[in-house]
Amino acid sequence: MPSVAPARNEPHVLNQIIISPSDTDYLDQLIPSIREYSIGNRTPQLLQSLSRFASDKEAEIESICNSNHQEFVSSVNSLLRIREGTVSLTAEILDLNQSIQTSTERLAEQKKALVESRGHRQNIDETSRAIQDCLEVLRLANQVHDLLARKNHYAALRALEELQNVHLKGVTQYKIAVMIQRSVPAMQRAIAEAVMSDLNTWLYRIREMSQYLGEIALYHTNQRKTRHKHRAEKMPYLEHFKLNSPIELVSDEDEEYDLLHNDVLQVPFNPLFECLHIHQSLGQMDKFRIEYANTRRRQKDLLVPSTITLIDEDGAGLHNLLEEMAGFAIVERATMKRVPDLRSSVDIDELWDSMCQNAIALISKALHEVDNAENILKIKNLIALFMQTMDTWNYPVRAFDEFLLTLFEKYSELLKKRFSDDFQEIVSTDDYMPMPIQTPEEFDKVLNVSWYSPEKPRDEHQFPCVLPFSQMYPLCCIDIRNFLNQFYFFANDEFSHPNVIDETLKEALDDLLSRKVCDTLVDRLSSQYLGQIVQILINLEHFELACRELELLLAAARSQNSIGTSISLRATEKFRNNKKTAEKRIFEVVNSKIDDLVETAEYEWMSPTPPTEPSNYMQTLTRFLSNIMNSTLLGLPTEIKELIYFDALSHAANMILVQPLSPDVKKINPNGVAALAKDFEHLAQFVDSLGVPILRENLDELQQTVQLMQAENTDEFYDISTRNKKYGRVDAMQGPLLIEKLTRTVQAPSKADKFATISSRFGKKM
Repeated sequence: MPSVAPARNEPHVLNQIIISPSDTDYLDQLIPSIREYSIGNRTPQLLQSLSRFASDKEAEIESICNSNHQEFVSSVNSLLRIREGTVSLTAEILDLNQSIQTSTERLAEQKKALVESRGHRQNIDETSRAIQDCLEVLRLANQVHDLLARKNHYAALRALEELQNVHLKGVTQYKIAVMIQRSVPAMQRAIAEAVMSDLNTWLYRIREMSQYLGEIALYHTNQRKTRHKHRAEKMPYLEHFKLNSPIELVSDEDEEYDLLHNDVLQVPFNPLFECLHIHQSLGQMDKFRIEYANTRRRQKDLLVPSTITLIDEDGAGLHNLLEEMAGFAIVERATMKRVPDLRSSVDIDELWDSMCQNAIALISKALHEVDNAENILKIKNLIALFMQTMDTWNYPVRAFDEFLLTLFEKYSELLKKRFSDDFQEIVSTDDYMPMPIQTPEEFDKVLNVSWYSPEKPRDEHQFPCVLPFSQMYPLCCIDIRNFLNQFYFFANDEFSHPNVIDETLKEALDDLLSRKVCDTLVDRLSSQYLGQIVQILINLEHFELACRELELLLAAARSQNSIGTSISLRATEKFRNNKKTAEKRIFEVVNSKIDDLVETAEYEWMSPTPPTEPSNYMQTLTRFLSNIMNSTLLGLPTEIKELIYFDALSHAANMILVQPLSPDVKKINPNGVAALAKDFEHLAQFVDSLGVPILRENLDELQQTVQLMQAENTDEFYDISTRNKKYGRVDAMQGPLLIEKLTRTVQAPSKADKFATISSRFGKKM
């Protein structure tokens, strides 16, 4: 069954393939048959059928060709002849067409040439007119460049506006118009850049002349100060008005001087006006303001150097800095007045504040190298002159005014250090002897420089003479006056802080007098030389008086805001208190000398013979007291001398009383008592010779003790009423001790004792 079915289908498949209209359909019919035969493994059969079919068709074609060959050949020959004729006709037709076409082209070319010649003539006419218009445009464009080259910036800008608004509108259809129109912004920029270049040149020249302008400004301010001072000397009422006050300005109006236009300096503003006007015309005022402000800011930054020295000759560095600042600020203020729309007061004040802060920082950084108060004063005066100059141009100077306080602190430190060294040297090198005066002229000089009022009138003084204080006192007074003057040199019209000077001066002067004078004098009280200690006491007395005078002087010199307030120096109280220290030291030295003398006493309490003269130590003691009163203590006030005498005699009496009370003294006979009485009598006579009755009271206890020891009936001491009446100053505990030591027995001296006694006395005298 499978073999039969394909046999019946093969013709059908071949017919479908043959009648296929195209190769695609042919393949479409063949592919399913190949798939079908391949499924049954009958592909060889299909190939065999196709071969047979092809052979049959070839045989059929060969048969047809063999039967009609002659007719076919004839037909082909006829067709070839017909084709040859057709080709000949075609060639003739083409030749004819070519001829016609050639004639037509020639005619068209002639027509085209005629049309083109007419168009060319019209184009030439239009071009001629366009060239004339464009030449006018080019002429104006070149004129703009020529005017720009001749620096006629405003004329160039007007020509450019005429070119843009008038002439370019007639040639807008040409490329040259587009090109020139495109170049207009560039030409505007060129004009703006050219005028800015001229302005920058002007600004550079202004920058170069700023220092000279500032120098002239400071010079004329100084001239105004001089004129105002002369007017104030003639009219003291004007002293109450400062520089730049309305009264001073009115008084000086006859001397008006234009800093920007004078015989030695001309500051033209034409470049600025031209630049401003051109930028206004270009509508670039905001840009111009910003650029101008940036340029001035850069110039301001270049104005202040990175470092400055304040110790150069004549202060050239500070002079240059302040003069350049003044010139720069004056130009800024003048620019604002002439062109209010260009610079606002806020912009100028910001530049000014920045410049002031930078300058102050620069000066402060260099201030440490200045070690001389006079140089600080010069710096202050220069800054004050600068402040007055800038105040004339309505610039705030508060920053510099506050900086003057810093300068004053430095100034006061240097002054204090210098005078501190001076005081130290004066006090340490003094001879601590009364100051000798040789001539009346020397006397007058001392009176003029020191606070000293002699007890006698000048006419009654005989020369040479000696003043009570040592040489250090007038020298210190000179330094004190110089110190005051140096401080008040800083306090003039330019310094608005007089209270600071008053307080600083008071504290500095108080400190110098307290530490360098008073403390040094007190340190020297440790000396054992009585004359030096006495001289220190006298000096302390005069320095106390000087401090009181200084308090009045400082109160009178204080500023008006402080009038009515009293001045109190701590040094005054310190000198007063240390006078007590000096007095105490004198007491100690005198008493120490008395102790030394009394310790040399050699009482022979059981002497076999009565004394014939006072003891040697007693004679030396009275001579010592007499000498110091007539020489060493002579310059002291009477009350101090009496106090020293009073204390010295009281101490001497007490030390003498210690002698018989000594535990080493066991017995005292009448001769020993007589020796003590002899010494007391000598001391009493000396005290009476001084003519000060109150001093005798210091000897009452010693006198009553001697009387008790010489009394026939010593038992009276034990009777309270009698003791209070006759021996009231004798100590109740010491009296019985002395009474117990008394004996009525006097041992006769042997020859050896007499010789020893005589030898010892001669030895003491020697």
